[in-house]
Amino acid sequence: MRNPLNDKIVNVKPSGIRKFFDIVSEMPDAISLGVGEPDFDTPWHVRDEGIFSLEKGKTFYTSNAGLMGLRQEISAYINRRQGITYDPAKEILVTVGGSEAIDVALRCMLNPGEEVIIPQPCYVSYEPCAVMADGVPVIIDLKHENDFRLTPEELEAAITDKTKVLVLAFPNNPTGAIMERKDLEAIAEVIIKHDIYVISDEIYSELSYHGDHVSIATLPGMKERTIMINGFSKSYAMTGWRLGYACGPEVILKQMIKLHQFAIMCAPTTSQYAAIEALRNGDEDVAAMRESYNERRRYLLHVFREMGLECFEPFGAFYVFPCIKEFGMTSDEFAIRFLEEEKVAVVPGTAFGDSGEGFLRISYAYSLDNLKEALGRMKRFITRLREEKDKN
Repeated sequence: MRNPLNDKIVNVKPSGIRKFFDIVSEMPDAISLGVGEPDFDTPWHVRDEGIFSLEKGKTFYTSNAGLMGLRQEISAYINRRQGITYDPAKEILVTVGGSEAIDVALRCMLNPGEEVIIPQPCYVSYEPCAVMADGVPVIIDLKHENDFRLTPEELEAAITDKTKVLVLAFPNNPTGAIMERKDLEAIAEVIIKHDIYVISDEIYSELSYHGDHVSIATLPGMKERTIMINGFSKSYAMTGWRLGYACGPEVILKQMIKLHQFAIMCAPTTSQYAAIEALRNGDEDVAAMRESYNERRRYLLHVFREMGLECFEPFGAFYVFPCIKEFGMTSDEFAIRFLEEEKVAVVPGTAFGDSGEGFLRISYAYSLDNLKEALGRMKRFITRLREEKDKN
């Protein structure tokens, strides 16, 4: 029989995150600190709105771009939080999670062979989505000494005459790094100089612990060349509702809506009604969850200092990215031994790009009780590793 498969898809590597959690699921008493999913339930008033929509029989297709009421609330939310306005009728698309928005944006913006600059470590889908859109990923290895922020010098050095898009993902998964206004202003100068576009993944925008998040789209000359991507999974604890959105120039959004129309039709209707309620009345829920995450973040950093484990201070998302280079083993080796010997699952930094070597991603989207138990096991583990190192 002839080969039934597409070589491009076959050659895309699967996510480096999942193999550890397949093991954890079969391991009694194991603790997982690897999944980037809030441990909070979706706020009850949001769930109730979803239930009410079902009771009222609101189970039909919405418009391809999403309920107009939801797009209006998204526009109002962005204006409230960022001070910029998107036209709900022409510049907003409701998607099946932020992941669909990333995929659709890249497929609509790239011609074969055009380059996409992807700073790493980063979320695992950007590079394969660029490849599947016939783009050429160009990787920038972000540096620990820069707190994993993108510098204008790094960006300038990566740009060629084929560069079309920069993927900017801050607050960052996996590092927790942020970009402040002054950082973004320096980046924006390079972007405008070279006439390139930005896909700004801001899914963790509400989880910022060092002042309010700033979107690059708010800077002069940047709204017209930025696709802003966000969603409800992280901020509102709505991962399973699978709802995100993209905002940007009409000329790009028109094509994104067309592709979304043929591939998806529309995002889940029940989720859209629930999301309207989240945006209208969910600010207090977001603030409470953010404060809880911040408490856990501070706790982890305190314990790492007590352990003598190097870790820069992350100011966003719900991840820490400690350095384990002192132990003389790869991130993968450390994670496997830690799982086998102490039954704690963390993610090797290399799951997010080669520049993640020597680091681990640890999620603090877990209860303090779980974190305390897991870090107690980690302290025991690294004490043992240091003893082994001293003997050698």
